[in-house]
Amino acid sequence: MFKCEVAKDKSRVTTHLECNDHGGSGVESKKVSEKNHVAEYEQKEKISSGVGQLDEILHYFRLGDNVVWKIEELDDYRHFANKFVQKGLDAGYKCVYIRFAPHEPILQDTENVEIVTINPSPGFDYFSSQVHHTIEKYGEKIFYVFDNLSSLVTEWATDELLADFFKVTCPYLFELDTIAYFALTKGRHSHSAVAAIRDTTQILLSYYHVGDNTYLHPLKVYARYSPDMYLPHLVSEEKWKPVFNSGEAAAVSSTERKKGLKRSIKTIAPWESVYSRLKYYYAINPESRITDPDILALKQELSRMVIGNHPRFNKLADEYFTLEDLLSIRDRIIGSGRVGGKAAGMLLARSIVIKSNGKKDFRKIMESHDSFYIGSDVFFTFLIKNDLFRLKVKMAESSDMSREEFEEVEQKFLEGKFPEEIVEEFRDMLDYFGQAPIIARSSSLQEDSFGNAFAGKYRSEFCANQGTPDERLEAFMHAVKLVYASALNPDALSYRRKRGLQNEDEQMAILVQRVAGIPYKQYFFPALAGVTFSRNLFTWTKRIDPNKGMVRLVFGLGTRAVDRVGRDYPRMIAVSHPGLRPEAGNQITKYSQWEVDVIDFRKNNLETVHFRDLVEDCDYPNLGMFVSILTGGYLTDPYKKITDCTAQQMVLTFNNLISKTDFIPIIEEMLATIERVYEQPVDIEFTASLDPEKKIKLNIVQCRPMTIPGITGQIEIPQKIPATDILFRSDKIINGGTIENIGYILYIEPTSYDDIEDMDIKKSIGRVVGHVNEKMRSMNSSFIMMGPGRWGSSNIELGVNVTYSEIDGTSVLVEIAREKAGHTPEVSYGTHFFQDLVEGQIIYMPAYPDRKESEFNELFFKESGNLLPEILPRFSDFANVIKLIDVRKAADGASAVIAADPQAQKAICYLKKD
Repeated sequence: MFKCEVAKDKSRVTTHLECNDHGGSGVESKKVSEKNHVAEYEQKEKISSGVGQLDEILHYFRLGDNVVWKIEELDDYRHFANKFVQKGLDAGYKCVYIRFAPHEPILQDTENVEIVTINPSPGFDYFSSQVHHTIEKYGEKIFYVFDNLSSLVTEWATDELLADFFKVTCPYLFELDTIAYFALTKGRHSHSAVAAIRDTTQILLSYYHVGDNTYLHPLKVYARYSPDMYLPHLVSEEKWKPVFNSGEAAAVSSTERKKGLKRSIKTIAPWESVYSRLKYYYAINPESRITDPDILALKQELSRMVIGNHPRFNKLADEYFTLEDLLSIRDRIIGSGRVGGKAAGMLLARSIVIKSNGKKDFRKIMESHDSFYIGSDVFFTFLIKNDLFRLKVKMAESSDMSREEFEEVEQKFLEGKFPEEIVEEFRDMLDYFGQAPIIARSSSLQEDSFGNAFAGKYRSEFCANQGTPDERLEAFMHAVKLVYASALNPDALSYRRKRGLQNEDEQMAILVQRVAGIPYKQYFFPALAGVTFSRNLFTWTKRIDPNKGMVRLVFGLGTRAVDRVGRDYPRMIAVSHPGLRPEAGNQITKYSQWEVDVIDFRKNNLETVHFRDLVEDCDYPNLGMFVSILTGGYLTDPYKKITDCTAQQMVLTFNNLISKTDFIPIIEEMLATIERVYEQPVDIEFTASLDPEKKIKLNIVQCRPMTIPGITGQIEIPQKIPATDILFRSDKIINGGTIENIGYILYIEPTSYDDIEDMDIKKSIGRVVGHVNEKMRSMNSSFIMMGPGRWGSSNIELGVNVTYSEIDGTSVLVEIAREKAGHTPEVSYGTHFFQDLVEGQIIYMPAYPDRKESEFNELFFKESGNLLPEILPRFSDFANVIKLIDVRKAADGASAVIAADPQAQKAICYLKKD
């Protein structure tokens, strides 16, 4: 029913399946045909390789398999080939050894093996024909062992002919239900040649040595799958164990890749010319310090090509990036172009702390690093190839775009295609990561630079990275397209417009990182993640030193540390006094983290699970370092391994982590070191874990210059204001200042908001706020936004779901807490939302109408007229919830004034005659 043949397209010769029945035609028929063939292939007789551990990982061989071994040492190939042949002979199969290379024979005992010697010297045509005649002669169900294919390059002087030989030989062997062994020497062949062989073979295995350990990494296994099949496996005499721990996997894989193949250079562009000259220099002088002016100039030129041309970044890059660092970065760039601001900031921060001479040896603390970078040039190539460039230009010039319009833009991006050579590089990268979860993170040229953070403006997409190689490739490309589309999202365009960047070059590079963590049950996540700042703007007591910094810490993926999500609270740690909390007593339990973001291997997706459900077996490593035990209404910290309590008693406090490890001293030194070099406060995202000896392992995920609220001079809080002129007071201030002549207040009444039962209407509130924001901006009016609970939360039950572009025109954002409605403002310091407020110089504060000391002027907000139906008549239906107050009209010509003093933690909003 099926036959395997060679495609006619010379640019990409691969095997494919042709359906000979007449049940259908076209693409869908081919899909059904291949699906049926895979099902049939899975049901074939299982045949042993002669190595039980290998059979367990691959789920055995099937007749038709071509097995290619990428090896460093020929003796490794000999070991597996001899085991395979001996098992085949024992099972009654005829075994044939194709001998053509000058190396020592592969098979040691050839008494029952037929040996066919073919001379490759006459050339590709002669050799390939003789091999085909041999295959034809022996017929079906034969076991073959071939000499090392790499020797053919010595004869033919080209990788392309080697790949062509395999592409015409493999399908014939497949058709005759044989099993054939081949070998390739690592590092000897071009990326394109290995990619062609990978596309054609059924099984591709990488076998290598790192230090005293040996690893097997399956890169392709046709028609078989398991959740750990494509991970590196540590080879031992007994069970070969998959390497799950992200730090160990990164160390193993990155070390192995340094010895592996590099991309062939097929261009004379300056980019590759500079790279190749420096590569040659480094090969002959790997340990020497650069003193040659010409080489130093080339190093700086490569740095500008890779990192960019920002003067402050250039200075730091020249000092902290060695030639080896730059060559390593270039080796991991997919396509060409720059790596972008986020990647540059992360790499620079790592290099600064590793090269520092402080109290801590960060060489032992930092986890191994093995990111990849999709070069910024690929972004424009994708736009042009898919006719999206004009759309980008049009959207960048647009003053406003609805969410619905942006969803249409996203769909156009998702329908786009990548150039085939880029797809091949994606495949190569995914082969490297195997089934380890990865994340595609935006890294635009302007992102995380000095002065422009773009915090949370562009997308980051987690890839659980489970499934077959083709499924993983499709999921990854989907993620990349979403990140590309986010360059045009309304928040990003609003941010760029507000900061005068709309006409600046903004290419989107992408940083592809291995997700830190270990597997636990069906999940994968890091023990610790968070964001830390070298300056603490949230000093809830005068004992705290704001210059020492602070940490916003969570259990699991760091998404919950930087986003406002659910009824959850990260642990807020003042580095100068880590034992102090902004909460006390029973508040500690209430204001803790209760949900955990994880990668779910079964669902192949990012999921949120309840903490107590996650650790219900109480067997998570070092759990006692992260939790306190709630007994009789009191919290106590475990003294030893948790054995006598249940998960229902556990509260995430991280008390033992803080008091019994050097986590905080490490964070403190890291912050101080990087701030000193940057000559500016910094904001760092990180992951961390504890090894079996409870030593901290740290990974810097992101680093950017920190934006400090621009307050100059003393903020005076007026004392003698008539009670009738006070609109409200607040006593939780992070950023401050004085704003006068406020003409309008957008007020969302908390009880009315809470009474909305239709979720679609509730979701629309944020969109209406966005239109009011745009209208006020067009009127060049200063205004305040006030509303219930947590603005910007993903949960509309907890507050108004708005994005940055929908609030970016306001001067002050007030979160109203009504006890009866259950709305609780969150001090959002450290989230992307807070970064938006700080960079936009928007003053944030909570207000508590039910507290007497708040002096909340209920009468003013209740009786003031509503301007909304007049200036935005199409949203009149929302007038019962959203009130736009003309302050001067409501207050007999007076305007509103805000005075907020973060030092004294006091703020007031009052009326004042102009």
